[in-house]
Amino acid sequence: MKKLLFVYNPYSGKGQISTHLAEIIDIFTKGGYDVTAHPTQAQNDAYSTVKSYGGEYDLIVCSGGDGTTNETIKGIMNGGHHVPVGTIPAGTINDFASSLGIPKYMPDAARLIVRGTPEYVDVGAFNDRYFTYVAAFGVFTEVSYATDQQLKNSIGALAYLIGAMKEAAQKADLSKKYTLTIECNGSSVTDDFIYGMVANSLSVGGIKGLAGKNIRMNDGLFEGLFIKKPATIIELNQILAALIKHEFDSPFIYYFKSSEFHLTAHDDIPWTLDGEYGGNCPDISLCSLHNVLKIMVDKSKCLGLED
Repeated sequence: MKKLLFVYNPYSGKGQISTHLAEIIDIFTKGGYDVTAHPTQAQNDAYSTVKSYGGEYDLIVCSGGDGTTNETIKGIMNGGHHVPVGTIPAGTINDFASSLGIPKYMPDAARLIVRGTPEYVDVGAFNDRYFTYVAAFGVFTEVSYATDQQLKNSIGALAYLIGAMKEAAQKADLSKKYTLTIECNGSSVTDDFIYGMVANSLSVGGIKGLAGKNIRMNDGLFEGLFIKKPATIIELNQILAALIKHEFDSPFIYYFKSSEFHLTAHDDIPWTLDGEYGGNCPDISLCSLHNVLKIMVDKSKCLGLED
């Protein structure tokens, strides 16, 4: 039998994995796999487990939020393993799984992994670290990942985000800025920003379309979106209107598609990588590592991959 390593966060998504664990393992077993199940014990346990032992398996499956997926993929990359990975979403946002058309119902995701095909996707490099789908800083990062998902679901993620940004502006938070020099595609810009991201995803922070249209996760290109600091509430409203309409040619927005970005921070900028704290880095090289990871997907239902 083929060997499968199943790494899961037992607490992610309020522990919903416990309801489906026996059925998931049964699906894998009936699919021809000898399953080793490993519940994570602490932060970075998924990373260390996959890095140390991933090469001994034919397939690695992770279940949890975007953080667990990030740890698993980092473990594969740093371990030098050439093993396909499947993901069963269990967290509150799950941008990566959503972009690949992975079902939210856990047993259905397990069936997709068994019946699907391995397809290559790009992985991001942030200096000497890896990220799966987004490196970001600023107001969207602070609001989106700090918000209770039930509240987002009840009134809509974008609606909440707009309200939160307006509230921040009304509290005189317009003075908050991050000065950054962006170099990509042979050009350079320096400006003051309230938000920035380099992404490879159809949704970010649970918000679809925030990275633009026609996103492909295996085209070797990442999307860079940087929002200038508004001087007034009127300008802030113009920015929000542009984002809602996906009009990235707004004078308040810089939008790029590139395989490489070099960013120089003029201030301290706290970054998040896949929704987790990524450190405070003044000099950053971001690039797309083209088609370095195999993901189990149903190609017919996956909008984020090129043929």
